[in-house]
Amino acid sequence: MKGRDGMADRDKAREEENLLGFTRAFNAAEHAARQDLEEAHRTSPIPRNERMDNLALFADHLLLGRILFMDHIYRLILNTPGVVMEFGTRWGQNLSIFSNLRTLYEPTHYHRKIIGFDTFSGFVDVAPQDGTSVYAQPGNVRTTQGYETFLERVLSAQEAFKPLPHKKKYEIVKGDVRETLPHYLDRHPQTIIALAYLDMDLYDPTREVLTKIRPYLVRGSVVVLDEINDPGFPGETVALREVFGLTGLRLQRVPYLSFPCYFVHDIA
Repeated sequence: MKGRDGMADRDKAREEENLLGFTRAFNAAEHAARQDLEEAHRTSPIPRNERMDNLALFADHLLLGRILFMDHIYRLILNTPGVVMEFGTRWGQNLSIFSNLRTLYEPTHYHRKIIGFDTFSGFVDVAPQDGTSVYAQPGNVRTTQGYETFLERVLSAQEAFKPLPHKKKYEIVKGDVRETLPHYLDRHPQTIIALAYLDMDLYDPTREVLTKIRPYLVRGSVVVLDEINDPGFPGETVALREVFGLTGLRLQRVPYLSFPCYFVHDIA
């Protein structure tokens, strides 16, 4: 049994090594501290039945900043009808945060569905507008094999102990968003998008999504772009400029994060 477990651990480690993803810009001391914190999390002496209640022990200021940002943008849509869509969910953390914010602010609003779109196999292709970053390559930011099944399990378990558990209030859409989003909108003609969170990094899918969602936005809808003005992923800003233009947009950010930015849609 021990041998099989060891082989499984090595296979998992090899799989994780093949997931390029993104590397934070830590110096040597920060990187060592990060590794120490990760090891502390892995070997935590906190009893298993109490670990879920103490996850913040291992959180850093960047994660807290992201949660505060998500809270900020969610509160902007409380008086706006419609769904929340995230494009580029990867591990699904944002879907979980949005789900919990909905429970806190509008626990019985089951029409506030949260929909996550992702290939789960990484970037499909890269355009010249995306620059030359080592991260901008097909297959990057993919998940581990079959991860969407695990994410479904987590979101389902969370929903089971929230208000109205018999109402499914989330959906995971797997595939190239340039194909899956039009199909989703065709199947759900009632769709109004209150919040669109774009975290696809690349020019072409970002441009396609911005173009497709525009008719489904109302005054007060919030559109978030995770890599705006990022020299590592210039394609996202190029896509926004081509679809919405920049001179008429009031792009906003929060002081505790470099990225992302958002704008509140105004028909006029």
